[in-house]
Amino acid sequence: MPRALRRAAALSAAALTAATACSAPGGDARATAPADSVVIGVSTEPDTLSPLLGYGKDGNSKLFDGLLSRDADLGLEPALAEDLPEVSEDGLTYTFTLRDGVTFSDGEPLTPADVVFTYETVLDEKTNNPSRSELAAVESVRAEGGNQVVFTLKYPFAPFAARTVLPIVPEHVAGKQDPNDGTFNTQPIGTGPYVLADWRKGEKLVFKANPRYWGGEPAVKNVTMAIVPDDDVRATRLRSGDLDGAVLPPNLAATFKDDADLKTYRATSYDYRAVSLPTGNPVTGDTSVRRALDLAVDRDTMVDKVLDGAGRPAYGPLPVDDEWFAKGTERAQDPAAAERLLDEAGWKEGEDGVRAKDGRRASFTLYYPAGDKVRQDLALAYAGDAKKIGVEVKVESGTWDVIEPRMAKDAVLAGFGDVGDPDFGLYTLLHSSEAGDGFNNMPHYDNPAVDRALDDARRTRDTAERKAAYDTLQKELAKDPGYTFLTHLDHLYVVADRWRTEDSSGLNTQVEPHEHGFGAGPWWNLEDWRPQG
Repeated sequence: MPRALRRAAALSAAALTAATACSAPGGDARATAPADSVVIGVSTEPDTLSPLLGYGKDGNSKLFDGLLSRDADLGLEPALAEDLPEVSEDGLTYTFTLRDGVTFSDGEPLTPADVVFTYETVLDEKTNNPSRSELAAVESVRAEGGNQVVFTLKYPFAPFAARTVLPIVPEHVAGKQDPNDGTFNTQPIGTGPYVLADWRKGEKLVFKANPRYWGGEPAVKNVTMAIVPDDDVRATRLRSGDLDGAVLPPNLAATFKDDADLKTYRATSYDYRAVSLPTGNPVTGDTSVRRALDLAVDRDTMVDKVLDGAGRPAYGPLPVDDEWFAKGTERAQDPAAAERLLDEAGWKEGEDGVRAKDGRRASFTLYYPAGDKVRQDLALAYAGDAKKIGVEVKVESGTWDVIEPRMAKDAVLAGFGDVGDPDFGLYTLLHSSEAGDGFNNMPHYDNPAVDRALDDARRTRDTAERKAAYDTLQKELAKDPGYTFLTHLDHLYVVADRWRTEDSSGLNTQVEPHEHGFGAGPWWNLEDWRPQG
């Protein structure tokens, strides 16, 4: 049974359970907290809550819904659409029929015009949406009849249906504003299970259950997302009972293993950490330096020591166990080969142990976001490996306000990763047309062979042809790395053991993208939770 129907069927039972639920055990603040409220600690907050600017584009927004959504196994299921789309034989037309009776949180009905408005606004070049290229295949979108929406594509785009998890916004509100700076960005109205009650930037976002939600009003009525960038502070607040759950790095999650009132959840992910190597920097722009760093890095030790085993070595943006991963592109650590590369390229070791070429030292700065312990430790480990081959990496922390203006010239310990289809993460990461567009193609990487592979892969429905294109891409990326890929991460969450899902099973996680904590974690299906009696 689809999740939305299960929600509606279980609503009465969930409400009764909420009224009679017992308090959580223990002597902290959680013991007296109402069972229909939850406070979750996350490390970051969105820049905007408008899907027109990219919020919730991969699903799991609690404020909005897309035409489709993803289940626990990442399969597509109907959301605002009553069923999966009808697809024409040539793969160029997708027809969706909208679900009856859906209203926005202000009481206005959802219409096909809202869907058309959402997609046309995202596709408008005047809209500052950094993910526009993910919908580049769309030729047009139109309303048909009273309840249908028809997409016409320029070319067959195999993963298009998965892009329709894009949240739908109300034209009667957002259509009266500038999408880039209108009040809708901080005062959103959607069809989702929750509405925004308060947003104190840098502190918290507070959500209330939406009584008009088409899937049935959630049993958890109040949700607070506490913004706590520092990992140690987040763990301390969880330990004190100030938080009901939190996303934590492995070393801190391990400190809760003996707490009977808390449960740890481990989600595998496509999330990876990589060092961006700007092509505009005279040191990191040298392909020989980039290749040498790729060979110098000890990925296995990073997984063992920094991640405490909660992850895998990364040789590119796709995990080694992914069906699209190009076998044979794994690279073993080989410092001797790295040194030979640098010698041959004219980078000679100086008296201080740092190489130089034409009077320029092989030295560059690597930034990581302050408070992120995992990125800090990875950055220091990377610097240590680089030092062994005569490259000086100066590690510095900073806020994103400090880091972002420097991304074109300085290296960054970055995090990316998308689920669903390789196009979703690779195109914006690597295609030259994306260079410098926000966090897209951060190092301004420009490789014609990689561009061709990305374009070829998104213009065919043939799986074998797509696989060949992505194999080519990964082999080219190994020869000319624009990033040093370090590790894929498992995401760890520690949560008070006070809730179950509506079918009485325990909480669970999905395979997750880079963006985690806010719309992912065990609370990915928060609207299905009910207090444990």
